[in-house]
Amino acid sequence: MARILVVEDEKAIRNVLRNILANENSAHVIAEAEDGEQAVQALTESTFDLVLCDIKMPKKDGLEVLDFAMEHYGDTPFVMISGHGDLDTAVGCIRKGAYDYIAKPPDLNRLLTTIRQALDRKKLLQENVRLRKKVDKRFMMVGGSSALESVRAIIRKVAPTDARVLIMGPNGSGKEIVANQIHQLSARSKQAFIEVNCAAIPSELIESELFGHVKGSFTSAIKDRKGQFELADGGTLFLDEIGDMSLSAQAKVLRALQENQITPVGAGKSIAVNVRVLAATNKNLKEEIAAGRFREDLYHRLSVIVIEVPALNERREDIPTLVEHFLDQLADEGHKTFSPGAMDHLKTMNWSGNVRQLRNVVERLHILGGNPVSAEEAERFA
Repeated sequence: MARILVVEDEKAIRNVLRNILANENSAHVIAEAEDGEQAVQALTESTFDLVLCDIKMPKKDGLEVLDFAMEHYGDTPFVMISGHGDLDTAVGCIRKGAYDYIAKPPDLNRLLTTIRQALDRKKLLQENVRLRKKVDKRFMMVGGSSALESVRAIIRKVAPTDARVLIMGPNGSGKEIVANQIHQLSARSKQAFIEVNCAAIPSELIESELFGHVKGSFTSAIKDRKGQFELADGGTLFLDEIGDMSLSAQAKVLRALQENQITPVGAGKSIAVNVRVLAATNKNLKEEIAAGRFREDLYHRLSVIVIEVPALNERREDIPTLVEHFLDQLADEGHKTFSPGAMDHLKTMNWSGNVRQLRNVVERLHILGGNPVSAEEAERFA
């Protein structure tokens, strides 16, 4: 079912369009406007999934209605219909933001195809917005503790710059969330954010993963492949668990940072890249340097700014807020609450796995516990 507005000054044509839409899908809700002013009023008062709009009308013409809609309701697809148009008119409508232009009398098959495609596009846009909100929630920094506020303050200062940031902290503390926040608040936010888990890639493949390779450079290189540095060009590259990177790969990363160029495996020439690099690790890199496992010069390149992400045990006052946040993420399955006793138990636990462990515990209690989750259930299942 879709809500469709038909804007047409001739009643006979409005009736024809209404009948066409009703025959296409009887569940459609169809509203009508007989001039541009009524159309603007209808758009102001209701939300529509599609507008079929004539161009030549009294009071306000269709192009004025289109301009108004694109300024205030830009995600609503407009299909312009006119018996007085030409190629210039059609091009002008598309440039103003119309989804399509159809000349009168409309070809029925083309009209129906355009309507279906426009409605599909509207659904796709809505789904993209929903998924973006879901992703944004996943990367929220949740809590109001002084330890977390200190991290937020550094992020606000460093994000607008292109400074490299080294994010330190134990596993599960939310280092990837800090990296994402820096990217979202930067001038590169509309460009790619590429994450590479250096610990999850075999040492013999890490260079190909980061810098790409050319066909034939090694046995399984059956075609050219872009590396993550090149894919992140113009955006941000997040090197997670960089303390696990091999020394040979470290040397190439250092060169890339120094020269803003990369050389794919097996290639004879370099490629210029413009990438902001953020790195994270749960290791003490100064100890790794002393042990000969990490390059000191790379450490200094990466650590222009160092952010220490606190362990959950250091910000226990954030636990109730985090629990509510995770319950909200699980709300599709029915929202539960935690009793004061259950919350008190969570606040006294040792969170060696940090926020990631808390998230898993909340999900387990959400599934196995009652509503509200009792203290006894928290002690049993946490």
